[in-house]
Amino acid sequence: MSDNSKPIAKVALGTDGPLVGVQGLGCMGMSEFYGPTDEAPARATLEAALDLGVTLFDTADIYGLGANEEFIAPFVRAHRDEITLATKFGIERKADDPHHRGVRNDPEYIRQAVDGSLRRLGVDVIDLYYMHRRDPAVPLAESVGAMAELVRAGKVRHLGLSEVTGAELREAHAVHPVAAVQSEWSLFSRDVEISLTGAAADLGVALVPYSPLGRGFLTGSFQDASQLSADDFRQYQPRFSGENAKRNLDLLEPLREIATAHGATPAQIALAWVQQRARVHGLAVVPIPGTRRAERVRENVAATRIVLDEGELGRLEPIAGQVAGDRYPDMSSTSAARE
Repeated sequence: MSDNSKPIAKVALGTDGPLVGVQGLGCMGMSEFYGPTDEAPARATLEAALDLGVTLFDTADIYGLGANEEFIAPFVRAHRDEITLATKFGIERKADDPHHRGVRNDPEYIRQAVDGSLRRLGVDVIDLYYMHRRDPAVPLAESVGAMAELVRAGKVRHLGLSEVTGAELREAHAVHPVAAVQSEWSLFSRDVEISLTGAAADLGVALVPYSPLGRGFLTGSFQDASQLSADDFRQYQPRFSGENAKRNLDLLEPLREIATAHGATPAQIALAWVQQRARVHGLAVVPIPGTRRAERVRENVAATRIVLDEGELGRLEPIAGQVAGDRYPDMSSTSAARE
């Protein structure tokens, strides 16, 4: 492996977007969804990531019902000029109903949401503001038009979308330039390649893959959802339980073998595969693996320096097509449902 003491390379988000490290950090798990967290190690993880050249830090207003934005706020303010701050709106939750999940894209909601995020983060402007999920009942031009107003008002610098199709990206980009699209993309999840990657490459839009490690399954950290804590939301994802989990575990053998050959971990090979999608599809790719541990950030960042040869890429190519189970129990809000 090459020298890991040097900061990672940088790439631009969009044609006129910010320059960021080629790997970002997803902060969601520092507040909820993946079982108990510990605040002190999580804060150390943020600092370690920045030291390694990670500059894109990703949160959303629904993570911990706003608690995640509040959690990273001191770090953001301490390093405001060094980082690119991304947050999202569009998924509605209710404190008195933990099971409620709504999707709202109407302009009034967008204006309320950005003000709430700015307040919780303690900043004057958000670098990259994503529409977290698409509500087909609201005209896309209406939603993106409202987001563009936030740019003109100085509350937001760049716009992003999440879980959209290629056609939706083209429609949105015609209203206002889109810097980045965030969608799940990994050896286990390749829906984005149906239409989004081609549109993004044509328009100069960056792809920001979330869950590039298959929500931890590709790392080997768990083999079945029954091994996870009761408050871990992966308990409810179809591909991690029962027969699906058994079948999917068998798919990881090439990943493990390639990792051994490189003196690397399976997680690093899985991330290297995602990083190399940039060359395969001709666009900027900035995955945002999430972690709460500094040593895991160091492991993940090292993957940006691993290059897989054509033979290795060929062995990994069939995996996604053989995965058992959907990404979510309800796929209706994903881009795949609208392809």
